[in-house]
Amino acid sequence: MAGFLKGVFGQRRTAASSDPDRGAVTGTAPRILSLKQMPAAVYAIGDAHGCNALYRKLEHDIVNDAEASGITGPKLIVVLGDFVDRGPDSAGLLRHLLDPPPPGFQRVVLRGNHEDMMLAFLQDPAPARQWLHFGGTETLVSYGMHPDPEHGFARPVRHLKQMLDATIPAAHREFLTKLPYGLSVGGYFLCHAGIDPARSLAHQRPEDLLWGGGDKIDAAAGTFPVIVHGHVITEDVLLTSKRINVDTGAYESGKLSAVRLVEDMPPIVLSVGGIPV
Repeated sequence: MAGFLKGVFGQRRTAASSDPDRGAVTGTAPRILSLKQMPAAVYAIGDAHGCNALYRKLEHDIVNDAEASGITGPKLIVVLGDFVDRGPDSAGLLRHLLDPPPPGFQRVVLRGNHEDMMLAFLQDPAPARQWLHFGGTETLVSYGMHPDPEHGFARPVRHLKQMLDATIPAAHREFLTKLPYGLSVGGYFLCHAGIDPARSLAHQRPEDLLWGGGDKIDAAAGTFPVIVHGHVITEDVLLTSKRINVDTGAYESGKLSAVRLVEDMPPIVLSVGGIPV
């Protein structure tokens, strides 16, 4: 099982973005993974946004679901990005994602727009301060950084950079830097926010994968894989013939959701809630 993903992932590189308004780290072309064969099951988890307790409960329930459903063989957990910011324990959740996956599973973590904004801030806080207003402050607090009571993290850039370098572990930075933008597997394409249906999957732009929504997909003609994404909060997991939206707004609603994908079977929704985020 440990070697299931080894050697079966390919990667395609697409055109790099040059949109400075998105706050994305776009110096290199995004990496999109492809899995040559469908695992016994793929569990795609929506935007956890620092809700570490919810995420760990959902991952536990995923293991139980696979066992109760009699799913044997390789199983894959895919985190659809935006696991940092807004919620109370981004640092703890990132630490968990660096740990080995549950026995019998492999785990792939995709990049969301919030991970992209965090990376931009860590590299150069001055032009990326808007991240602090989109949940970045909560993330820094989860690492033990303390904002000024009056000015928050609006400190001289040199001082702030020194604090970041001393506080955010190098392993966390490396993990964020290496996050892929998408995964193609079976009849599905998994990413954070959606795709531009006018482009092939091999030529998607970072801004669409990280910031897009479902409108283009809903209106598109033609044939493409079912897009599995998060990014836009929906009360319940949205299941259509073209896309699956798994973002149920964990940091607001207290509900974190996943979808189970098995070849030749309809998707199954799993959700957890009712515990502190």
